[in-house]
Amino acid sequence: MPHATASWLVDNTALSFEQIAAFCGLHILEVQAIADDTAATKLTGRDPVRAGELTLAEIEKGQKDPKYRLAIQKGPEQARRTKGPRYTPVSKRQDKPDGIAWIIRNHPEVSDGQISKLIGTTRTTIAAIRDRTHWNIANITPKDPVTLGLCSQRELDALVAKAAKAAGLEAPVDSRLEGDREALIEQLRHEREAASHAGEAPQSEAEALFRQPGFVDPFKH
Repeated sequence: MPHATASWLVDNTALSFEQIAAFCGLHILEVQAIADDTAATKLTGRDPVRAGELTLAEIEKGQKDPKYRLAIQKGPEQARRTKGPRYTPVSKRQDKPDGIAWIIRNHPEVSDGQISKLIGTTRTTIAAIRDRTHWNIANITPKDPVTLGLCSQRELDALVAKAAKAAGLEAPVDSRLEGDREALIEQLRHEREAASHAGEAPQSEAEALFRQPGFVDPFKH
């Protein structure tokens, strides 16, 4: 607010118009208009000292030396949040219980502390959902937190992998087709043996399956 700051400096200091213009980034004629009350609108002054932009010592230096140019003070750095739950937009906060319930149901190895950081909630809420004592438990439906926009897929995958490693769990291996594969290999072996005796190569279902693109023949070395 350069004009409001200039108005305050004109009314409360003995700084020259040139000094005020240089500090506020205005033209000297604009400062002159503010001082003469010829500006289009009467401005309400803004105190740069209270705003942390100037100090009284800096103003005194400028009043003693008209050629001195005021230096703006570096304002205090805003405290950055490093701990605690992440911020979630108000529009998505009502979806948090659903996302928490989904993680509890599908990834029980994830701790309450990890869920708290991922979703941005308290451990008390998580415990209430886990124990089914939450005040709105009847309306909570487990939903993927990624779909709800509460976290990214990468964040969720990293969290689940970390929790599984800490719990000593290994990635599940799908062994449902192992028996079928062995049976097909055995069937193919018998058919090839029969074909070699008969001097022909029959095209059975197993043979057709093993001739599909990308299949590695187990008999070839």
